[in-house]
Amino acid sequence: MKKILVSVIICMFVIVLFNVTAKAQSPIIGTWKTIDDEGPNKGKASSHIEIFEKNGVYFGKITRLLLDPPDKVCDKCKGDLKNKPLIGMIILQDMKKTGDVDKELGVGYASGTIIDPDDGSTYKCKMWVKDDVLTSRGYIGISLFGRSQEWFRVK
Repeated sequence: MKKILVSVIICMFVIVLFNVTAKAQSPIIGTWKTIDDEGPNKGKASSHIEIFEKNGVYFGKITRLLLDPPDKVCDKCKGDLKNKPLIGMIILQDMKKTGDVDKELGVGYASGTIIDPDDGSTYKCKMWVKDDVLTSRGYIGISLFGRSQEWFRVK
């Protein structure tokens, strides 16, 4: 009986420890489905972006194209990214958790940049995550001069 009780306590400890570790992970980490917000594919899912953490900073890379062929390159990108494959390209860089929480949009992230592979431009970026929705806002100068997209968590 004592062995069973000890086993149950150990199992409960492991489950609690696992849940605490899982909840400690930032809500932005994961794979997100992007939805085109303009152009001929407006409203259609266009790609999967995997967001990951490195040294307390968040990055995102394209892992799947849903509307374009998998060998598509960024012909409008500048510099080292010119004519590089979109799959594997890091388009989100240097995002940091702000500590702010918006009641509608969720946990805030800022101070990074995002590349729009459709036009090759790089924008300042802010993001918010609430449940399985990520709101991304790319802008020039101030946030007022930009556009937002909703991304949805891939399960």
